[in-house]
Amino acid sequence: MTNSEESKHGLGLAQIKQLKTELTRFMMSYKFALDELNTKIDILKQEFQYIHDYNPIEHVKSRVKSPESILNKVYRKGYDLSLSAIKKNIKDIAGIRITCSFIKDIYELSNMLQSQQDLEVLEVKDYIENPKPNGYQSLHLILQVPVFMSDRVENVCIEVQIRTIAMDFWASLEHKIYYKYNKAVPERLKNELKEAAVTAAQLDKKMESIHQEMSAIKDASHSHNVEKLQINDETFTLPYDLLKPFMNK
Repeated sequence: MTNSEESKHGLGLAQIKQLKTELTRFMMSYKFALDELNTKIDILKQEFQYIHDYNPIEHVKSRVKSPESILNKVYRKGYDLSLSAIKKNIKDIAGIRITCSFIKDIYELSNMLQSQQDLEVLEVKDYIENPKPNGYQSLHLILQVPVFMSDRVENVCIEVQIRTIAMDFWASLEHKIYYKYNKAVPERLKNELKEAAVTAAQLDKKMESIHQEMSAIKDASHSHNVEKLQINDETFTLPYDLLKPFMNK
């Protein structure tokens, strides 16, 4: 194809290749940011398990929006159709959903993530203390993650949603109902969803109360063998000389 023919058809081959490279790097930066944050979450999960003999994280799910989904949001919100505008305005291109056992775990995990020195907290929305009018509850964080590319550092935004199992079940049900009715949900179902959200919140509080009581009983009755250390199903005996300085305190 000649230069004159390329001009008639819009972008030339070289420009198309350049655009494809930029789009690929743009999308990959969000994938890499998710990889980094998922690694941080996994480290916190394992550390909590080893130190406290308890895992506050039930499930972790991550995703990057498809180019089509991003484009639909650009048109819906009226943003400029450029990569810089998309990066600036759309903060949930990459997302992680963390499901915890109890409400206390949500805030503890949130504090641990926010205290990471290389993460910048851009926004916190607490829909647990202040549920949405429809009853939705969750804790939302917008975190900025540095991604070290071959020739530059990209600061990438990730939306983190942290919720309990009950909150996640309710949100999933609400989404399915709104999808089925194409968002035109009957008022009766809206009211029932709101009541279900209140019931889910009461269940969370009841289960956390039971958990705290059981933990207190376990701490009072269980005698820990401080001379043993277990990591990855391997048991190590700690030398007395290593424990002695702490025993004298």
